[in-house]
Amino acid sequence: MRHRKSGRRLSRGSAHRAAMLSNMLVSLVKSERIVTTLGRAKELSKLADKAVTLAKKNTQASITKLTSLVRNEREIVIDKLLKELAPRFKNRNGGYTRVLKYGFRRGDGAPTAIIEYLPADEKAAKVVADSIEEETIETTSEETTSEETKVEETISEETKTEE
Repeated sequence: MRHRKSGRRLSRGSAHRAAMLSNMLVSLVKSERIVTTLGRAKELSKLADKAVTLAKKNTQASITKLTSLVRNEREIVIDKLLKELAPRFKNRNGGYTRVLKYGFRRGDGAPTAIIEYLPADEKAAKVVADSIEEETIETTSEETTSEETKVEETISEETKTEE
């Protein structure tokens, strides 16, 4: 009996399964969307959510755990997790991935799914966009005032030279 044993076997040995999920995690982090079978997508969702949670902590211990999850292309993947995905999900508690049923595979009829990281929250993205817009408005207004003072100075100099 298989009581109290979590996770799917995915018809693979434990080492093969761990390597496959690690490689899929690398692909998911790099492209933020992959197509795979439904069972693999559901298992990968757990691993991908754990990776983002560890990246959000951003401690030495959490980075060490991330390096054990990611087996190849560590620098690229961990860098993207820490600099792009963790800030994107800063205000979100879990549920960073979405699994969408995609259809059936042509060769064997296996159910396929798309797994992707969620986009940034619309409200948070709007707040960030508004703050960036305000900063650009402030800097342009500062530039225009400095340009206006330069123009006024040159006009006053010209009038002095004419007199």
